[in-house]
Amino acid sequence: MSNGAILALSIVITAIVALAIGIGVTLLVPFFKYQDRKKKADKTIKDAEIKADHIVKNAQLDGKQAANDLKAEADKEIKEKRGELTQQENKLLQREQNIERRDAVLASKEQSLEDRTNELNRRAKEYDKKEAQLQEKLDGIIPELERVSGMTSAEAKDELFARVESKMSKEITAYIKQEEDKAKEQADENAKQLMCLAMSRYSQEVTTEHTVSVVSLPNDEMKGRIIGREGRNIRTLEQMLGVDLIIDDTPEVITVSCFDPIRREVATRSLEALVKDGRIQPGRIEEIVEKCRNEVNQDIEKAGEEACLKLGITRMNKELQNYVGRLKFRTSYGQNALDHSMEVAYLSGIMAAELGFDQNLAKRAGLLHDIGKSADFELDGSHVEIGSHLCKKYGENEVVINAVESHHGDVEAKFLISNIVQAADTLSAARPGARSEILENYIKRIEKLEEICNEYDGVYQSYAMQSGRELRVMVIPEKVDDLQATKLARDIKERIENEMTYPGQIKVSVIREYRAIETAK
Repeated sequence: MSNGAILALSIVITAIVALAIGIGVTLLVPFFKYQDRKKKADKTIKDAEIKADHIVKNAQLDGKQAANDLKAEADKEIKEKRGELTQQENKLLQREQNIERRDAVLASKEQSLEDRTNELNRRAKEYDKKEAQLQEKLDGIIPELERVSGMTSAEAKDELFARVESKMSKEITAYIKQEEDKAKEQADENAKQLMCLAMSRYSQEVTTEHTVSVVSLPNDEMKGRIIGREGRNIRTLEQMLGVDLIIDDTPEVITVSCFDPIRREVATRSLEALVKDGRIQPGRIEEIVEKCRNEVNQDIEKAGEEACLKLGITRMNKELQNYVGRLKFRTSYGQNALDHSMEVAYLSGIMAAELGFDQNLAKRAGLLHDIGKSADFELDGSHVEIGSHLCKKYGENEVVINAVESHHGDVEAKFLISNIVQAADTLSAARPGARSEILENYIKRIEKLEEICNEYDGVYQSYAMQSGRELRVMVIPEKVDDLQATKLARDIKERIENEMTYPGQIKVSVIREYRAIETAK
């Protein structure tokens, strides 16, 4: 065999051996790794089992400890509950004992009351018996008294009542006079101070207005132009204005007659504008009338705003404020209604401030007290009813509504401000120059006052003085003593209040004068 062959064979054998070794190594390495990993896994499992045993043992110990703690806590709570139950049982037992004692006491009192009731019944029977005996004696005495006195029991009773009435009447009259004097002194002083203060802080011009509207003409020829051909101009005027135009023999004057003061004002302004313009024909009349009507409406709105502004009254409904402005063209006994309402508002505010009441509310009530007069010529009802309706319609305060309803006594005054408005209204209407009055009514009122006074026994003269605001009654001193004079003054006052209507107040003075006269000869 050659060397080459040997070398090749050696290489082949070497390769086979190397391959066998590689295969062996490849197969043995995983085996050894597996064995190593198995050992590690066994060790890990063993360690885990040991830890698990420790955990289980610890958990068992913790569970036993928690169970012991819960048991101890439950025992403690049970012990506390038992203690509370024991206390409640003791309280209930004590309460039962108290109730038993009360029952015993009540039973004892009930028996005592029953004994007393029986005793009272027995005494009542005895009293009834004695009363019957006394009544028998009295029944026997009364005929004897009637025989001795010569009067029946009814006559004796009347005589006794007459004597008691005579004696008590004088005492009561004296007491009433004494108390009235005290009250009058205090009330008069306070009232005088309040009224003087209110009047000194407010002044108003006297009445100068008239209820008749008169339009002056430059000449009598203007009357013919106002009448127009076949009366077409005056018919147009009366139809547009809703008034009666009186054209009589009075030179250079046309009288406007209408119960509605606003229409009368529109008519007066329209006639004055037409006379000044000179162009009097139906087309121009319509234009002038519409213009004057708008001017009057603007004046009404402005008058209402100015009145509220001067008085410091805010948040009044616009429509109600316009009704206030309409009072500018309304008069009562010659007194302008708006001026009167503002005067009452001022006086009410002053008196309310002095007495510590709401000054603004009093002013508001005073301004609106106669608001019904702004619509009484177009709505049914008295001005009090219309005013109440308007105030309720526009959401006024209940104090204001009551003041409107009660300022003439139609409704009871529920608030003191209502009484203040009454006083201010009387003061404004009764002051000198505030109102004009028909002479005939004035004379009738004076005669009625004197007639009432002269009807009483003991009166020999009476005089109505100070325009009927004071009555002086002269009495016969032999017939009327001092106490009877006081009673006479009160009786006359009550008759005047019940039978007559008058502005302001009337003072009644009864004068008793005794004169002793002798003549030396």
